[in-house]
Amino acid sequence: MASQRYKITLAYRGTRYHGWQSQPAMETYTGPTPPEGHGIPTVQETVSRAIGSVIRHPIRLIGSSRTDAGVHAKGQVAHFDTEHVQIPKDNIRKAVNHQLPGDIIIRHIEKVPDTFDAVHSTVRKRYQYSIWNAFDRPVFFNDLVWHRWQNLDIDAMKAATAYFVGEHDFVSFARPGHGRENTVRTVYDCSLTYRTPRIVIGVEGSGFLWNMIRIMVGTLVQVGLGRHKPEEIAQMIAAKDRSASGPTAPPHGLFLQWIQTRKEPEVVEGEGQREAGVAPALAETEAEDA
Repeated sequence: MASQRYKITLAYRGTRYHGWQSQPAMETYTGPTPPEGHGIPTVQETVSRAIGSVIRHPIRLIGSSRTDAGVHAKGQVAHFDTEHVQIPKDNIRKAVNHQLPGDIIIRHIEKVPDTFDAVHSTVRKRYQYSIWNAFDRPVFFNDLVWHRWQNLDIDAMKAATAYFVGEHDFVSFARPGHGRENTVRTVYDCSLTYRTPRIVIGVEGSGFLWNMIRIMVGTLVQVGLGRHKPEEIAQMIAAKDRSASGPTAPPHGLFLQWIQTRKEPEVVEGEGQREAGVAPALAETEAEDA
């Protein structure tokens, strides 16, 4: 039977979810008991079930980035396969969005060839981190920013961002147990904008290690507090030791802004389908943990 691969771009507020990746309810889980056959609340499981209810069969949803609990996304990319190719793609999007809760939405859906893979077709990503730098906390969106009431040296923080740009071994900025043999990554841009009271740190790169951006942000805040000089960032990178860098910023200020994937041939209606099972989706084990 013919099967078609779909690429979706979705946005979500990660506050209520235990990250992207589906997870069973472990002994350490203290939330409400999930329904029979369900895992704890995650974005991947929530979207997978919504898509499955529309196309009438379970699907395997592969995401480009395994965002952590509390992390948000404006442009997560994922893919799935279905044999129900007769449903217009825009109808799938509308029907799935109707099934999804209000804090998740599919913004775009398109047919792609089976050579597309949300993990391995990704070439560049950009994250943003938001800091609320004011004495009073923002009560109406405190789950979307990191509140830091202390005075921060914005110029020093801006100067420090330049040291992250380039190809480096970022093991000093990775959570221990990251599981990556290769810890060299390329950061194309690291910049800071400030419009009182909000500080936004943008980081664009080929890929990131577990908690890498949050550790970068935590370190930049230490620079802003005067505990490190901007040029010490280079020494931290060279140390190749997690203890050399700063603390990990909390997850709720982090947004996956966008993901750029390599150009794939366009799929014409009625073409680009394959026999089901011929080219299974690649494993998600190499998706990053932001």
